[in-house]
Amino acid sequence: MRRLTTFCLCLAALLWVGLTRVAAEEMPRPEYPRPQFERSQWLCLNGTWTYAFDFGRTGLERDWHESKGFDGRITVPFCPESQLSGVGYTDFIPSLWYQRTIRVPEDWSGRRVLLHFGAVDYETYIYIDGQLAGRHCGTGSSFELDITELAKPGKDANLVVRVLDDLRSGMQPGGKQSTRLKSHGCHYTRTTGIWQTVWMEPVSEQGLKRAVISPDIDQQQLIVRPQMRSTAEGNTLTVTLSDGRRTVAQKTVPATDEATVVLPVKKPHLWSPEDPFLYDLRLTVRSRDGRVLDEVKSYAGMRKVHLAGGYFWLNNQPYYQRLVLDQGFYPDGIWTAPTDEALKNDILLSKAVGFNGARLHQKVFEERYYYWADRLGYLTWGEQASWGLNVNNEKAVRNFLSEWTEVVVRDRNHPSIVTWTPLNETWDAQDGVYPRFVHDLYDLTKAIDPTRPVNDASGDGHIRTDIWAVHDYTREPEKLVKNHTIQAGVEPYRNRPEMKFLAKYEGQPYMLDEFGGLPWIKESERETSWGYGSNIDTKDDFYRILEAEIDAIAQCKHIVGYCYTQITDVEQEKNGIYYYDRTAKFDTERLRAIFAKIPSVIQNPQDLSGWKKK
Repeated sequence: MRRLTTFCLCLAALLWVGLTRVAAEEMPRPEYPRPQFERSQWLCLNGTWTYAFDFGRTGLERDWHESKGFDGRITVPFCPESQLSGVGYTDFIPSLWYQRTIRVPEDWSGRRVLLHFGAVDYETYIYIDGQLAGRHCGTGSSFELDITELAKPGKDANLVVRVLDDLRSGMQPGGKQSTRLKSHGCHYTRTTGIWQTVWMEPVSEQGLKRAVISPDIDQQQLIVRPQMRSTAEGNTLTVTLSDGRRTVAQKTVPATDEATVVLPVKKPHLWSPEDPFLYDLRLTVRSRDGRVLDEVKSYAGMRKVHLAGGYFWLNNQPYYQRLVLDQGFYPDGIWTAPTDEALKNDILLSKAVGFNGARLHQKVFEERYYYWADRLGYLTWGEQASWGLNVNNEKAVRNFLSEWTEVVVRDRNHPSIVTWTPLNETWDAQDGVYPRFVHDLYDLTKAIDPTRPVNDASGDGHIRTDIWAVHDYTREPEKLVKNHTIQAGVEPYRNRPEMKFLAKYEGQPYMLDEFGGLPWIKESERETSWGYGSNIDTKDDFYRILEAEIDAIAQCKHIVGYCYTQITDVEQEKNGIYYYDRTAKFDTERLRAIFAKIPSVIQNPQDLSGWKKK
């Protein structure tokens, strides 16, 4: 009998493990969504929710905020336009509602309960058991709500989310979402509603809210500035830095917002694309009597970025950025990667063909992407989905500034991010609101994060910028050389020279941050697809044209970095290095030999910023 009982228990355990694995496999995007500020206890809310479209925006009048379930079923965190959501509705959705039941675990009692949304596009209202818990406006920024008073541990609560989206209003960022019924040109399938992970976690009322992590390689130290949810006399914060084998430094300070933790890091192991070493961080809050109130796992990369002499510098060496444009679209998930592995794979595909980074284009990428960029050694430019925004309208730019603040605050600790570039091709800008907007945008970004350069508007539209970025899809190498050879006292290439109110070039690092876009289109798709310029018929011609463009860029000594368009095809735009499904178009090694012709580390740099004096 004892043996039989033991056998039954073992069989039950195996069945439980098997069922747990199946459940984990069925849960979409189950990984922890914020790996640079990780707590051990959390609850993923992805999976099947109920939903309903609200085309007349009358759901509130019909008391839908109290609904216990709608007729439709949708898989969160995928947007209703996507295949992975199980819905696949691609017409405009002015409003939709979500519903599911949540239960706060009983052992979370005594702590604050936070409800997190990775991203919801655009205007969001959250209800718990019919009561408004909070609201948020944003295309891609993350937000949280404290639902402690509304959702009691051990009891079911009804969660309802109302979303409003008015992409064509010009009042909200949209990025590459199409403002027509169907995709066209370089505008693609829309994303409405929830499109990043929804999750809950418990946190002490006196726990950490966030922390700013600042590496200082010149003084061989790491600086951590905490922000507490609240404080109490006698509480302490201990910050521990380790290198995977041993504790490098540890310091304990009062757990207050005024505390600054300075950790010495002798002979730091520097982070770079060639050697992406990361230190482990642990932040522990304790009460006066030694009880652990909060503990957060994090990491840091010891690296420095700055600009000098017309160059971008990484770890005090002039560094050539070989970037690729990445729009972060997926055939089945639209703006949402189908798996965490897909995010990692995109970076591996890019590095395989010789790029050392990416300009993350017209979309706020999720934190898991930056995690993999940090781990794999990949430079990134953080951008906002600025297209669709009326940059001449005061309300619209106010909406942008609010969301951009959240984006920079969320992502500023990632070592892979080396430039902020909030706007793109603002060629419809007018004198008036726009110059003031960009001045404020620059100052706001620098106030939140003074450690990185700001490229105010990619592709000209410059008002106040640390980097001079221009776009040029000229295929002829001689013309590329002519366009981007800077002569003393002569204003360099501009995308919109007729915009007389824009800033003048002052010797900033000069980057061709969009070029190429060479189309390689299957014959069956040529009537419905496009790239920059005529289609290239043979692979040998493709390699020849591409190499000629890289050689031309190399001749332009003032160009200190480039960004090739683009890493994958996206819907009808067929100018990717890879197909939309991430399968190979070309020979990887041959592409790598071309893109990596210009070395990352610049030897014998000259002072390029003094061009006016020559």
